[in-house]
Amino acid sequence: MTNFTKFKNGLNRGPISLSRRSFLCGAMALGLGGCQSTRTAPLKTAKLSVPDMYQARPKERFPLPAVKPGDVPRKFWRKLVDDPTGERPGTLVVDTPHKYLYWVMEDGKAMRYGIGVGRQGFSWAGRANVAWKRAWPTWTPPSEMIDRQPELKKWRKGMPPGLGNPLGARALYIFSGGKDTLYRLHGTNEPRSIGKAVSSGCIRLLNQDIIDLYNRVPKNTPIVVIPDPKTKIA
Repeated sequence: MTNFTKFKNGLNRGPISLSRRSFLCGAMALGLGGCQSTRTAPLKTAKLSVPDMYQARPKERFPLPAVKPGDVPRKFWRKLVDDPTGERPGTLVVDTPHKYLYWVMEDGKAMRYGIGVGRQGFSWAGRANVAWKRAWPTWTPPSEMIDRQPELKKWRKGMPPGLGNPLGARALYIFSGGKDTLYRLHGTNEPRSIGKAVSSGCIRLLNQDIIDLYNRVPKNTPIVVIPDPKTKIA
């Protein structure tokens, strides 16, 4: 493992590092309640079998289909790895440029999840906490998104939960200093967006992955989002 990399943006209250590469990350903030995305083409890969963790969830409130083979590259599948962050156990770390989220565990391990991230220009970064957790949340597009996409006006008071809801099966709501950052970790109804920068802001995971993360993460969990230097922070 390389020496810890210290960041100069006020986020380095603890060591953060990566093996074999710099650990740089960021995420999207303006319109973060939005979380819609651009359609992406199917992944063209060799035939893949879907692991058990990505099979259908028929007992969910809204039964979830299995992840289709080829929708998500294998490197973005959920995996237990050696912790590359140096953060204390019980911390979430978002690595936006490399499209990973880490749940730091004991004994130098971390659970790694593939993520989809927001388009450049909708950025937020910092240290904060998980204030709320919601199963099958309502999605309410922010005013900024409605201004850009007037067709979303009908959802100004919220889109009911369901398979078509952009927040998916679970959502974690991030607050800093007691204020809503509008930054969310949530499921997605577009699994092909994992590993890409296509959404209007939020950090999305496969529905099966956000359920796993939701079950691990308690309220008030600290989260670290370190900015990508190529992205302007709002």
